[in-house]
Amino acid sequence: MGTRVSYPVEVKMKAIEMRLAKVPVKEVMEKLNIRNKTQLKRWMHWYRNGEIHRLKQPVGKQYAFGKGPEYENETARLQAENRDLKQQIEVLKKYAELEREWRQK
Repeated sequence: MGTRVSYPVEVKMKAIEMRLAKVPVKEVMEKLNIRNKTQLKRWMHWYRNGEIHRLKQPVGKQYAFGKGPEYENETARLQAENRDLKQQIEVLKKYAELEREWRQK
């Protein structure tokens, strides 16, 4: 297993900007000295999901359950909470549908 590399937030944001500008992955990796394309994909995933705060977390560390990020403002916190509640509702809908199917058998 290789050594872990910590990239500054500025490098991560520059990589995201380059990818949004349709710069090829290999070119982004070469210009910014990023070792692994999977890392770049992870940063893009976080960006698309509105989890920009995760770009600041240390290498190998995750936010503990219940101790999430500090939000920019109340609106951001409420949006994140709303997204979580919608996901919970979707899970419950799927469960109810499976239960209905099970009872019919």
